[in-house]
Order: sequence, then C-alpha cells, then structure tokens
Amino acid sequence: MGYCIGVDLGGTNIVVGVVDKITKEILHRVTCKTNANRPWNEICDDIAACCKKVVDENALSWDKIDSIGVGSPGMVDTKERVIVFASNLPFQDTPLSAYLEERLKKPVFLANDADAAAYGEFAAGAGKGSSSMVAVTLGTGIGSGIIIDSKIYTGYGYAAGELGHNVLVANGRQCSCGRKGCFEAYASATGLIRTTCEHMEKNKDTMMWQMVDGDLNNVCGRTAFDAMHAGDPEAKAVVEEYIAYLSEGIVNIVNALQPEVICLGGGISKQGDTLLKPINEAVDRYAFGRFSKRKTKIVAAQLGNDAGIIGAALLTQ
Repeated sequence: MGYCIGVDLGGTNIVVGVVDKITKEILHRVTCKTNANRPWNEICDDIAACCKKVVDENALSWDKIDSIGVGSPGMVDTKERVIVFASNLPFQDTPLSAYLEERLKKPVFLANDADAAAYGEFAAGAGKGSSSMVAVTLGTGIGSGIIIDSKIYTGYGYAAGELGHNVLVANGRQCSCGRKGCFEAYASATGLIRTTCEHMEKNKDTMMWQMVDGDLNNVCGRTAFDAMHAGDPEAKAVVEEYIAYLSEGIVNIVNALQPEVICLGGGISKQGDTLLKPINEAVDRYAFGRFSKRKTKIVAAQLGNDAGIIGAALLTQ
C-alpha cells in the first residue's frame, strides 16, 4: 500500500497531510505558520520539516512515501514545476519542487492551490466517477479549477481557470483584478455581503438590521439566508438577486466547458437545495446544451478544507 503527502500552502498556514493512495483519505496532518514575509527558501524548509514530522507522527517509514504534492497560491508552471508568481508570498520563478526534492529525496509535484483543491474534489469528493468537472469556491473571492479528461487544465500560460474574473455586468462593480463587473464582484461571499448591505441601506425595517445589531460590519454571508428563512421579504429579495447573479455565471461556465459536474464550495454552498435547486433550474432553462441528454449537474463540494491536501497528494495520478 502506497502513501503520498499533500501540502496546502497558504498565506497564513502550511497544512501537510499523509494520504492513503487507495482510500484517498488523510491519515494524519500537521500545521505550521507560513510567516510569508521571509525568503522563499525558509518557507520551503518549513514545508520539508512538516513533511518529515507528519510521517514520523503517523509511525510510517519514509520509504513508504511515494511522492509529495504542493498546492500553492499564484501562477504555477506545472511542467517546469516552478511558481512563476504569487502575490502574497515571496515567490517569483521559484524552483520549489527542485528545492524540496533535494531535501526530501522524493518526487515533488506542484499545482495552483485552487487547481489542487478542484482535483481533490474530482478524485475523492463531489466529482468522483466523472471525467470532467469545474470547482467553484465561493469565498472572499471566487476560486476555481477545471478538470478535463481527468486532468487539470492550466492553459497555455498556466493562468487558466480564473472564472471569477469573467465579466458578468459591463461597467459594474469594481473588482480587485482591475476590471469592472466581474463574476467575483457579485457571486463571491464578499459580493453577497455587499448586496445585503445595499438592500439594508434602502430598507431600515428589514429584520436583517436586528440580526446584525444595527451594524453593517456584522453582515456575513449567512445574514440574508437566515433572515429569509425567518420570513423577511427584503432578505428574500437579496437571496434571489444573489442566486440570479450566481446562476448567470454558472450558465456561462456550462456554455463554455459543459463539464459533467460543477461543484460549489465555500460557506455559502452549505445552504444546500436553497442554493442548488434554482441554479440547476437555471442551467436546465438557459444553458445552450439544454436539449442534450447529457446535462451538467450542479452539486455541493464534499471535502471542505481537505480538498487541497488530497488533491495535491494525488497530483501524480
């Protein structure tokens, strides 16, 4: 039985797990702080130390580890196994794989963190058994990864899959990428919070004010959903507006790629059928391929924060 190590490298934490290649389960994990404001090689030294620690604590011998995979923020050249650029980490043309291979004496594979998480869901979660899948994570922004013919699609210059930065509303809300009206500006958790606040500022009688103690800074991605379930009509309008934006973006993805599965992750995805049912209905109604017998299914992600570790560990498969 073989084992591999998955590394989820974030701007705040480094999380490392031992993964069983057969069951695709995480057997043990360790965490350390990234401390991003330091040289890249120091960060890599901590990754190497965590890899050794997670094996030792799980009472495995190092010779049972077949490979190591790293999911990193930024633009990743998966062929040369180099991090081209990462905005929140000191990586620019950083030979991370080669550096770790020298220290750990194991093959080291590399992918963008969103791609690694998508591959985890594809291999062991919501996309298991399919041949193509798109993962969309609804967080502070929108993270996404594309799997085609069971392989991560990275694009010609390794920057594909930034689906959150397709324009949904011409000259709309300012997006962090520099464009206006991006899918992310409306359908991320941040976008939902902004829409919620806009409705609350127009309606001082909505229940949502009571739920946040009269302070817009307390608004979160659950505020409108919770108030809607409690019977507040203004909150219902917020949710309907948000789902309309999200559905338009999902239909665009289906029209461009028509994957077998689109899985939605992030805290908002926990709304279940309240979210998924109208999105699937919109795809059935508006997607160009709606007359095909093969329909894209919109489902909730299953692995949560484990997706990145599992996907990174399985990069060799």
